[in-house]
Amino acid sequence: MESDDLLQRLQRTIEKLEAFNEIGKVLTSTLDIHEVLRRIMDKVQELLQPVNWSLLLVDPLTESLVFEIARGPGAERLQGERIGLEEGIAGWVVTRRRPLLVEDVRKDPRFSSRFDAATLFTTRSILAVPLCFGERSLGVIELVKGPKEAPFTEEDLQTLGTIADYAAIALENAWNFQKVQELTILDEHTGLYNARHLEQVLESEVKRARRFDRPLSVIFFDIDHFKLVNDHHGHQVGSAILAKVGEILRKTLRSVDVPVRYGGDEFVCVLPETSKAQALVWAREIRAALQRHPYVLDDGREIRVDASFGVASFPEDAQAPDELLRRADFAMYRVKQNGRGDVAAA
Repeated sequence: MESDDLLQRLQRTIEKLEAFNEIGKVLTSTLDIHEVLRRIMDKVQELLQPVNWSLLLVDPLTESLVFEIARGPGAERLQGERIGLEEGIAGWVVTRRRPLLVEDVRKDPRFSSRFDAATLFTTRSILAVPLCFGERSLGVIELVKGPKEAPFTEEDLQTLGTIADYAAIALENAWNFQKVQELTILDEHTGLYNARHLEQVLESEVKRARRFDRPLSVIFFDIDHFKLVNDHHGHQVGSAILAKVGEILRKTLRSVDVPVRYGGDEFVCVLPETSKAQALVWAREIRAALQRHPYVLDDGREIRVDASFGVASFPEDAQAPDELLRRADFAMYRVKQNGRGDVAAA
């Protein structure tokens, strides 16, 4: 019997080593970050077969963790959600760069129950490992089990830790490649995408929306009285305000949205999976964020920024990418004609 158990353990070890070798090949064979994330998801599923699990990535701009991938009952409600770097098991793991196995979360004060409330799932056991590359914390892979499932084991922890090591290398390589690509598609003043990239993104998103019969919306906005800012305070202050707008957009929008500096003081936001009604809400939220965060001059005076917004949606307003953008632009121009500082739909 002991020899049979030994042979079985040896066989499992050999299978696991073969799987890890395959993981290394698969994860390092692409530099597309979305493909890397998908392959991480596939390998976690293949080796550990979890029912509920998620991959969260660090967003350094907002100092938070973002649910990039979430799988399991109710997991769609977590997609794109954020948690603080000190919140919950995932926050503890990423800030301390240490793996964690919790057999019963009811006995662990680090557990945050707010996501159970969102997904209508009851968590009992959690397994979480950090994604680290050098001194950088990239994110967390977190597996969850309910009350009726057997708790995670130390062997599970070791397996997930090995996957995380491969995943961190693959993510870092993909991010570095992406940074090189972004040098040609980013606006140097705001850090947002430029008009050249907008054309490509909009065409791709319209095709996807048409194929899957999903909504897609575009917000077009223009900063009000921006010429007066340049005339009164100089172009250096004007450039700083544009950079401030870029920062506000990155912090306000979701990770799936695409903010673009279209040119001058004009901006475009591409919102996948977003209806016209939802896009109008987002436009008002952006406007409110601009008003809440004025630009402060060196002498302490504040320049409060307002803007005029136009919204258009696929498929009801336009079928083609260029027409969709044009309809949003026309809606924005209508606001300009009616006194500025408002939101209108095509």
